[in-house]
Amino acid sequence: MRMSLSESAPRSPVRERILSTATALFDAYGVRAVGVDRIIAESGVAKATLYAHFRSKDELVLTCLQQADHNRRDYLRQMARAAGEDPRDQLLGVFDALRTITVREGFRGCAFVNTAGEMMPGTAPHTATAEHKRAVRTWLTELAAAAGAADPELLALQFSVLVDGTLAAASLHPGPAVAEAAREAARTLIEQSCPARRAKGPRAKGPRTDGPGADGPGAG
Repeated sequence: MRMSLSESAPRSPVRERILSTATALFDAYGVRAVGVDRIIAESGVAKATLYAHFRSKDELVLTCLQQADHNRRDYLRQMARAAGEDPRDQLLGVFDALRTITVREGFRGCAFVNTAGEMMPGTAPHTATAEHKRAVRTWLTELAAAAGAADPELLALQFSVLVDGTLAAASLHPGPAVAEAAREAARTLIEQSCPARRAKGPRAKGPRTDGPGADGPGAG
């Protein structure tokens, strides 16, 4: 039975050690290049112990993806909230998160896209990668709608392309420049797709129409 991204299994220190070891190896070398024997050797567990927690390598790969999905979406939401209360700013906060992600040592690109490229369509890990991308796009659509986008689904799709492009390009060109360039592109998309925020402070100068103070601080 295929496990969904929302499912979770009981945790234990040994299980977590296997997961962290497998995740690091998959990120560095790819799913196909890493065999179960290497995971066993580097995690320091017996083969029977590994199979007591994960019935197959595919199940281990899937569980790594489920954990990565939870961590990635939680971090994106955290950074969006940190950018401010305005949904427009929160959309830009996604790229603040990407900047941090892409400059970390050992970054090899998007784990979900990388894994999907190695797995056959229809397998549980391949399906999990698609579910992750769909969940992120759904969240971006919600933010775009809150920001007042004329077409929230289109803006979310455009942002998804920018996100995946940032992760791919930054794996080839280390440093913050890629994420920063993508952030500016995202800002342009927001300005084109969402109504301007209401200006704060004094109104523009012009003829007074309703008495003293009409254009003073706090008017409107």
